[in-house]
Amino acid sequence: MLKDWLKKKFTNQTTPSKDKENQEVSEKKEEKNKEEANILARLKERLGKTRQNFVKQIDQLIKGRTSIDQELLEELEEILVTADMGITTVEEIFEQLRTEVSKAELKEPEQLKTRLKKLLLDKLDINIPPLQFTPNPFVILVVGVNGVGKTTTIAKLAYYLKQQGKSVLMVASDTFRAAAIEQLETWGKKIDVPVIKHGPGADPSAVCFDGLEAAKNRKIDVVIVDTAGRLHTKVNLMEELKKIKRVASRKIEGAPHEVFLVLDATTGQNAISQAKLFHEAVDVTGLILTKLDGTAKGGIVVSITNQLKIPIRFIGIGEKMEDLKPFNPQEFIEAIFEK
Repeated sequence: MLKDWLKKKFTNQTTPSKDKENQEVSEKKEEKNKEEANILARLKERLGKTRQNFVKQIDQLIKGRTSIDQELLEELEEILVTADMGITTVEEIFEQLRTEVSKAELKEPEQLKTRLKKLLLDKLDINIPPLQFTPNPFVILVVGVNGVGKTTTIAKLAYYLKQQGKSVLMVASDTFRAAAIEQLETWGKKIDVPVIKHGPGADPSAVCFDGLEAAKNRKIDVVIVDTAGRLHTKVNLMEELKKIKRVASRKIEGAPHEVFLVLDATTGQNAISQAKLFHEAVDVTGLILTKLDGTAKGGIVVSITNQLKIPIRFIGIGEKMEDLKPFNPQEFIEAIFEK
C-alpha cells in the first residue's frame, strides 16, 4: 500500500513538469521550423533576379521537348555561362551530363533540370567544417577592394554575432580613408558594438595591435578587423595586409583565425580575379558575397566556390542588418530552383 501511495504521489508530481517540458521542446521546434521557412522565403525573394534569368530560361528551353539532343545541351550550356557560372565550371558540369546522356542514364529533358540541381549542389558543397568562433578572442581579418560594401558588411557581421550571444569588438584598421573610420564608428553606435580607432593616416598594424590588446583586456569573444581596400601609391596594399597579419599573430596565438574576403556579386568573374590576388597574399579562409539581391548572375556563387575551393561563409541579400546570412548551399540551390 505504501509503495502504491508513493508511486501515485511521485507520478502526480512529475507528470505536469514532464508535460511542460515536452510542450517547451515542441514550441522551440516549431519556432525553429518557422524561422528556417522565413529564411528560405526571404532568400527566394532576394534571389528573384537570378531565378528569373536562370531557372525560368531552363523551363522555357525544355518545355515541349521530348528528348535530349545536342542542340538542347548547347542551349542549356549557354544559359549557365550567361548566369556567370564560369567556363571552367560549366565545362565540368556538361562533361558529366553528356556522359550520362550517352549512356542513356538521362533520357527525358525534365531529368536534366533535376540532375543539374544536384551537380550544382555538389560544386557548392566542398566539405568545410562550420565556423566555431573559438578560441577567445577569435580574430577575423576582413579584406576586399573599396566599393564592395566591406565596412557595412563588417557591421552586419558584428550584428549577427551579437544575436548569437557573442561579445564583439570592431577595429578600424582602414586608416587610409577617414570616411571608413567614421563609418565604422557610426555603425558601432547603432548596433552598440565598441570600436577601436586611431586617426586617419595612422599605422593600420598599430591600430590592430591596440584592438587586440583591448579585446584581451575586456575578454571579448570576437574581434573584427577592418582593412584598407586601396592605399596610396607609395604603399603596397598586399604588403600592408601581410604586416597586419604578422602583428595579429604576434599579439594572439593563431590570429587571425579567419581571413574573410568581401566580394561584390554584381562584378561577376572579376570577383574571381580579386579573390585570387588576395588569396595569394593573405591566405583567404572564407568569402562574404554581397549584393546577391542586385544581380541576375547568381551563378557566380557556384563559379567562385568551384574554382577557388574557398568556402562562402556569408551572403548579403539586402540592406538591412539582418540581411547578412550564413551561407547554406542546400538553401541557396532550393531558393534558385523553387518556382
